[in-house]
Amino acid sequence: MTCELSNAAITHGGFTFKHPAIRQSGHRTLHKEDISMSRLLIQVITAMVVASACSQKKVPDNFVLVNGGETFKNTKSNYYGKSVTIPDFYLGKYEVTQKEWLEVMGNNPSAFKGHKLPVEMVSWYDCVEYCNKRSIKEGLQPYYNIDRNKKDAYNTNDLDSIKWSVTINEKANGYRLPTEAEWEYAAGGGQLSKSYTYSGSNNVDEAAWYWKNAGNKYLTGYWAWKLLEKNNNKTKPVGSKYPNELGLYDMSGNVREWCWDWQQPEGTAAPQGRTWKGGGWIGADFCCASSFRASLEANGKGPDQGFRVCRGK
Repeated sequence: MTCELSNAAITHGGFTFKHPAIRQSGHRTLHKEDISMSRLLIQVITAMVVASACSQKKVPDNFVLVNGGETFKNTKSNYYGKSVTIPDFYLGKYEVTQKEWLEVMGNNPSAFKGHKLPVEMVSWYDCVEYCNKRSIKEGLQPYYNIDRNKKDAYNTNDLDSIKWSVTINEKANGYRLPTEAEWEYAAGGGQLSKSYTYSGSNNVDEAAWYWKNAGNKYLTGYWAWKLLEKNNNKTKPVGSKYPNELGLYDMSGNVREWCWDWQQPEGTAAPQGRTWKGGGWIGADFCCASSFRASLEANGKGPDQGFRVCRGK
């Protein structure tokens, strides 16, 4: 039995490589230079395959790739029918947990303790600091420029005693808060939306932890703080409810989630604040609707105020 060389071709990445391929026959004829060439081409092709695989961006752990679009499919969205383009981005599958916060910030400000519980009692300023510190820890470029010594001239909220100047590095690959439009697009199911009222369901109890179901028993009647205290209402471990169409959990309920945007409540004398979305364990069912929007002074905190992070693709 011998080996002969015949022409063969390998196609990869749109390129075709022709080289001698060894085949068996009845003669013992072997050319060393042909074998060397074959080995060299195989090594080149292997290197290209490895490089190609490495160049394809892997979805980060516990994140979901949200494919953007030029239209909002959810008919209940504030942005439905409007010309708003959402780029592709990665969004946290869960709200930031206390374990994740502790690993980055070295403390746990939450009122309810538990590694799998969402972090709460965090201000908007706390959250942008977290984003930058986590980015640095993971070797990413920080998304925010935070100047603690410069007051934000746009911030007219007298309840906010901090008023740090915070601007963005638009091309940075680090962690950040989603914009309100990004948040609502993702909560509403993106391009896979089934136009649910809440994130992933029209049944609030399937999708959200809110004042009626976040305690020892299911509450009825009218909201009253004493009822919630007596019922031991509190946050729940992230991912305990059904996910939405994109595989995102707790976009409705559990804790309210900070967004990047400023909001000036229309038709009211309320001061401007940073937007929050999604509702929480203290609030009513209508606060858990994906389209509901409200705001709070950026230095505000509460046992139902948390966040989730995103990154550009």
